Amino acid sequence: MHQDTFQDIARDDARAAAHDVARGPALGGIHVPLVTPFTPAGDVAVEALEALAHEVLDAGAAGIVALGTTAESASLDEAERDLITGVCARVCRERGALLTVGAGASATRAAEAALLRLARWPEVGAALVTVPPFVRPSAAGVLAHFGRLVEVSPVPLVVYHVPYRTGQWLDAAALAALGSLPGVVGVKYASGGIDQDTVELMGALPAGFAALAGDDAYLSPMLALGAAGGILASAHLATGRFVELAAAWETGDVARARALGHALARLSSAVFAEPNPTVLKGVLHAQGRIPSPDVRLPLLSASDAAVDAALRALAELPASGPEVAGAPTHP
Repeated sequence: MHQDTFQDIARDDARAAAHDVARGPALGGIHVPLVTPFTPAGDVAVEALEALAHEVLDAGAAGIVALGTTAESASLDEAERDLITGVCARVCRERGALLTVGAGASATRAAEAALLRLARWPEVGAALVTVPPFVRPSAAGVLAHFGRLVEVSPVPLVVYHVPYRTGQWLDAAALAALGSLPGVVGVKYASGGIDQDTVELMGALPAGFAALAGDDAYLSPMLALGAAGGILASAHLATGRFVELAAAWETGDVARARALGHALARLSSAVFAEPNPTVLKGVLHAQGRIPSPDVRLPLLSASDAAVDAALRALAELPASGPEVAGAPTHP
């Protein structure tokens, strides 16, 4: 049978699955976009990856994200991406946790193919899909792009709005239009700050469309505005404190939320002092949680000064609530 026929069958199966997905999973809580730990030889450190996934879930994370920016997904080959997805799928199946997988591309056809591959893992609950990077389509083009993707995706989509990486800014109206598409269940909102568009979007979210903070340092104000949670690289560290912060805003414990939010923002700023995930990997290695701090070119490993600053910020967190600055070891 010709390869195109196989692709047509996969596409038809995905369309059928999309009708069953409806609005998809209820997004909320803290989700951790896992790093890809490497061995000293440069291979994916599978045991360390699996341990990290268990650790953050043990600490209260609602789910994990595989193959996000923090995973250095652009530097991974297809076999490595499949390996990582499989490891995370196994953990989430065991733990009953939501697995979101990064997918997407600048071109719609390539993004469609990436999404169709996710049908191999029934544990995948959602896909994190960037606004098309580099090509900078119009807002109408972005809407058409996602309109096409929801027709074929086997899982619901979370829009990844990160204009300082994609080069494409979407205003509140454009994001709300995306959120009105059946099969789009949320947005990872990482605009680089909080401005009028942020306030407008948070005040008029479409039904069934969750906003998740994507800029770690702005988690607390985003929660105050009504975000459902966050997808946060910094939450590899002190995972329970990020969970505690989300719970404090949800229950209206404003004084506790403000104090903890400021402390976690200082930690996040230290973690992002150099390109992500370089400092984070340096801290995880210093904690003995991954076998190497290495990243792949064109990234360079974090400076000792940046890693030390992040470790100090971690040590200075207030000592209330579940503390997970170190790492529990999953049996």
